[in-house]
Parts: sequence; structure tokens; C-alpha cells
Amino acid sequence: MISVDIIHRLGSFTLATKFETGTRGITAIFGRSGAGKTSIVNVLAGLLQPRSGRIEIGGHVLLDTGNRINVPPEKRRLGYVFQESRLFPHYSVRRNLTYGMLRTPNAERRVDFDDVVGVLGIEALLDRKPRSLSGGERQRVALGRALLPSPNLLLMDEPLASLDASRKQEILPFIERLRDHFHIPMVYVSHDIDEIIRLADTLILIDEGRVAAMGSVEDLTSRLDLRPLTGRYEAGSVIAASVAGHDAEFGLTELAFAGGTFRLPRIDNPVGEKVRVRIRARDVSLALTRPESVSELNVFKGRIMELDHTQSAPQIDIRIDIGVPLWVRITRRAVYELDLREGSEVYTLVKSTSIDRQTLSTQKSAATITEEIY
Repeated sequence: MISVDIIHRLGSFTLATKFETGTRGITAIFGRSGAGKTSIVNVLAGLLQPRSGRIEIGGHVLLDTGNRINVPPEKRRLGYVFQESRLFPHYSVRRNLTYGMLRTPNAERRVDFDDVVGVLGIEALLDRKPRSLSGGERQRVALGRALLPSPNLLLMDEPLASLDASRKQEILPFIERLRDHFHIPMVYVSHDIDEIIRLADTLILIDEGRVAAMGSVEDLTSRLDLRPLTGRYEAGSVIAASVAGHDAEFGLTELAFAGGTFRLPRIDNPVGEKVRVRIRARDVSLALTRPESVSELNVFKGRIMELDHTQSAPQIDIRIDIGVPLWVRITRRAVYELDLREGSEVYTLVKSTSIDRQTLSTQKSAATITEEIY
């Protein structure tokens, strides 16, 4: 269990954050710039001393101002990956990696050097200096350096913020590998909802220094009242599914979920693997009767559960139950002409090519990861 209850004042800004989450997978902290995300991580790491509060991780109390407990940063057994790699420029990659590991007693080392190097794919970099590495390579080394001291918790503060889109896509699979292979819990800070959807197991929404909501990614991204925090323009549905099969003839993959089966252009994930898919609200169409002779391969019958009548914009968001919540965004005129209201039965149409592959999340077993690497 990760338990945090802190109060701190930074000028006119007050950080008053309280949450508890399990030490499994990735807990994401998401919010707008200035919401207090980095301050929370720095308090966890011991780099920022709150005015009052208590922090407990895995049964170990790191901070308890009431009992005058404040474990120094170097003794908290936490790894930290910053926005910039912060590698030692005069050390080789190998020496950067082993810097913290060599300061960890042998009896407390649970992470193997060769294992980390293999998972991160940095074997060829070991004798190079940081200045000769690309931005993505530097961040992979920074991930390894934070992991090798065998921390009880890995903190990541916007680790991809300094990378361009192509480098981000390069690093994301490696973070997934770390999560699935080493099973070290992570707290991941980001202002990029695509990263959160792909990586996180638990989502904590921060607004003006306070926890606005906490829960699964699927649940929080389906709530209309949280759209001001999760983002409206790119809003959509996040749906848990599993790979049901592959259509070799037409190059498609079938994903089974609670409401049926999605079809999308083929992905390489094996049958049975769990995935999480994102479907943007603007990529879904509606019909009052089952359509025939249309190009969309994904057609699901559903019932309207909620319409956002508070919007003054010409578009309206609609939540539809198709076995799971599915968000649709259509024009106000379409709502009027179709006479849509809560309880109406409709058919939803989703293009196979519109399913967001960039945020496609996977969870693999350690055995599968090891097989892929070695």
C-alpha cells in the first residue's frame, strides 16, 4: 500500500493531497501544469519537506511529522527518473548504471544487471558516454540506473516530456517491459493523457493541489464531470479487452470485450493477451436502425445513458452503454433530428482504422518478456 496524506504551502499555492493505492503496476498522477504533480513526487522522494503529513510505502513509514519521522532521501529506497536523464557526463553508461547499485548491500539487491540491460536493450551502449547517446537512449539508461538499486518504488516525473513524438513511442514499450518484468510499483507523473491511457493501472487526477478523483483509467475517462481535467477535445472511451484472434486473410485482429468484438488492423499481440484500447468520441457515428452495406466493421447496439446538455458548443457528448461505456460526439443538430434522449436505443459505428493504436496498452507476463528479449 502507498499511503499519502500531506499538506504544504508553496507561496500562494496549497498542496493538500491524500490518497491510498496498492503497490502494483503503475499509478499515474495526472493534471494540468501547476496542479502540484511534481511537488507530490518530490515529497515522496524526500526532496521537499511538507509542513505536515504522513507517507507510508509497503509498510515502511517514510514521513510522519506528528512523530518527527523524516527518512532522508538516500535511505527511502526509491528510484527517481526525472524529465531530463541527469546522467553523469564523465561516466560511461556502465558506470552510470552501477552507481546506485554498488551502494546497495548485496543482500538487498533484487534486480540483476544483465536482466535490466537486456530488458532496456542497451547492451551496445555500455562503453559509451552520455553525450554520444540520443535522447531516447539517455532516458533508457536513466530508467536502468533508477531500477538497479532495487527500489521499493520507482518515481517517474514526466520522463518523456523532453522527447519528440517518435522518441516517446520508442521509450513507451520499454516502460511497459519494466512494469511487466520486474513488478516494481511505479508512480508516473504526466500531463499527456495518451501516456496515461497506455501505461497506467490506477489514475489519480490532481486539481489545484488536491485529489479530484482516483480510480481505474477506464472509469475516470468515462466520466463526463471529469472532462475539464481529462481533456475534452481528445476525449474518448478506454476499454479493457483481450486478443480473441487474427484474420490472416484480411490482416485484422479481433479484440473481445464486455460488449462484443472489435476489429482493427492487425497487431502482433498473441491470442489471449490483455489490452486496453482507446476510441475517440469524435470517431464514432450513430444510427437509429442497424445499418447495412457500410464500411464500418464495428457496429454495436446500445442505449443512451447520458447526454451533455450543458454544452453551448454545436457538438454534444453522449454516453452509450454497449456493454461498456462508449462516448460519442455528434452535432447538436444531429441530436435534434434523430430525437435522441436518455433511454433511446441506437447503433454505434466505429471504423477499424480509427481505434487509437498509439495508446494501445498491453500487459505481458515476465515469461513472455524474457522470451522476447532472449
